[in-house]
Amino acid sequence: MPAPRIVIVSGDLVEQDVDAIVNAANNDLVLGAGVAGAIRRRGGPAIQRECDAHGPIRVGEAAITGGGDLPARYVIHAASMELGGATTSHALRSSMDHAFRLARENGVRTIAIPAVGTGVAQFPMDECAIIMAGCLRGALILGWAPELLRVHLWPFSKPFLSPEPEFSLNWGCIGETPTPRMGRSGPQNRIS
Repeated sequence: MPAPRIVIVSGDLVEQDVDAIVNAANNDLVLGAGVAGAIRRRGGPAIQRECDAHGPIRVGEAAITGGGDLPARYVIHAASMELGGATTSHALRSSMDHAFRLARENGVRTIAIPAVGTGVAQFPMDECAIIMAGCLRGALILGWAPELLRVHLWPFSKPFLSPEPEFSLNWGCIGETPTPRMGRSGPQNRIS
């Protein structure tokens, strides 16, 4: 099985034409601020209605809804925190394991994900990269075979204006060791 192409970008998650995007969700599945707020604004009210039907869920779980008015077919809501709370490493790991399982079960081949928990929930970017890479590795071992995974670093604040080298390099543990030019080489940094 070929390894997925992993692209790290600084850009707008909700405009991605992929099978699914991942929402950095709270366990009530309320589309409030940050990534969730952008999904609500661009995707329309249908996504929140589906979230209301699914939620609340436990912190560390995930739920899948349709994409509403988004270009993506699905939104996978990775609940790494309580509403207004912070993300922990355990909650991030568990919610991303659940999210990647839902992606596999729903035939998702292309997916765009934010750096879950690093915005509103204030989780450290470098630790997020290590955990999410481990979750992806586990999903690949279990048979998920995505073609493309885009990691989106949102420009909410200065640290998100360009991909951070620590984040980019930590994704290198999926497959080949990345070259030093990755991390600040432009708007799209590719590790494949």
